[in-house]
Amino acid sequence: MIELQNVYKSFVGRVDVVKLFEDFSFNVKDGSFVSIIGSNGSGKTTLLNLVCGSIAPDSGKILFDGSDFTSVPEYKRSMYIGRVHQNPQNGTCPDLTIVENMALADNKGKHYGFTPAVNRKRIDYYKELVSECGMGLENRMNVKVGSLSGGQRQALALVIANMSDNKFLVLDEHTAALDPKTSENIMTFTDRIVKEKGITTLMVTHNLRYALEYGDRIVMMHEGKIVLDKEGEEKKALNINDVLGLFNSISIECGN
Repeated sequence: MIELQNVYKSFVGRVDVVKLFEDFSFNVKDGSFVSIIGSNGSGKTTLLNLVCGSIAPDSGKILFDGSDFTSVPEYKRSMYIGRVHQNPQNGTCPDLTIVENMALADNKGKHYGFTPAVNRKRIDYYKELVSECGMGLENRMNVKVGSLSGGQRQALALVIANMSDNKFLVLDEHTAALDPKTSENIMTFTDRIVKEKGITTLMVTHNLRYALEYGDRIVMMHEGKIVLDKEGEEKKALNINDVLGLFNSISIECGN
């Protein structure tokens, strides 16, 4: 379980201090797939950054399965968290080949000695993993990742993020930079991975349809607060007009 307890977080702007989270609490049950939506500045990405350790709270606690991870640095949390960013160029090394990128991910957290970086006995396994995304990457294992399309690179990033025995998956608008068809493919692939691994997942998205179609819980944020939180049958009963109406009413109140 992921828990944020009584979190405060402020950011220093050019003119004043912006208090985003004030006594903010939030928890995610094991195995839940949570879609998080909201306007720009609502706190979506800040929430993910707090979970991943990219930023620290001013006060409050962040717990993983009851253990206090508030002061645990990002690189140590990465042993438990797989993260896929919005930009397909993040999460992979462009100057390395597909197989070299996968070998690095395969060895995350392990001791590096004077042995070859790529274990040739694992290549067939790597091919099997990338073949599941249906983009032909298994036939391009020795191609540098920088030459792949955005969709191919994002699919590879998704595979890499789930190669380790992670407990949590964090998706930060991971389809936003892709064309509609590729976005659909990536979401289908994402859903299959989450269901097969039963991994606890947080997905920030601006696509309201994806937020409703995928996952078992939907959360809408606004100015550092949760204004909508539905799961299970309550989430299934929602339609896109319900969510869009609330989203638009908030935007009007803010003068957008």
